[in-house]
Amino acid sequence: MRSKFLTVAHISELPEGGQLRVELEDKEILLCHHDGEIYALDYYCSHDRLSLEGGTFEGDTIVCPYHGAEFCLKNGEVRAGPAWEAIDTYPVKIDAELILIAEPDP
Repeated sequence: MRSKFLTVAHISELPEGGQLRVELEDKEILLCHHDGEIYALDYYCSHDRLSLEGGTFEGDTIVCPYHGAEFCLKNGEVRAGPAWEAIDTYPVKIDAELILIAEPDP
């Protein structure tokens, strides 16, 4: 089955090192521009449902700004607690300076 990609932002809204909260079909997603790549992942940490926005990057990891849980930007796997449950990530495409994300599963 092919994923449908939906436009969520313009590349100018997300400079290198930046983060941007977007909504896609009632789902809050955090876009991260790190080391030349754009990643899309769940907006909330699986540990305490607090925002990952404002978290720092360490390699291919984002560190939750509240309790220090760490998640892989590429696949959402937990790298360090206190979280123990992975977060969802979404395929990203860039087309004519537009950022597109694969439609989330229902």
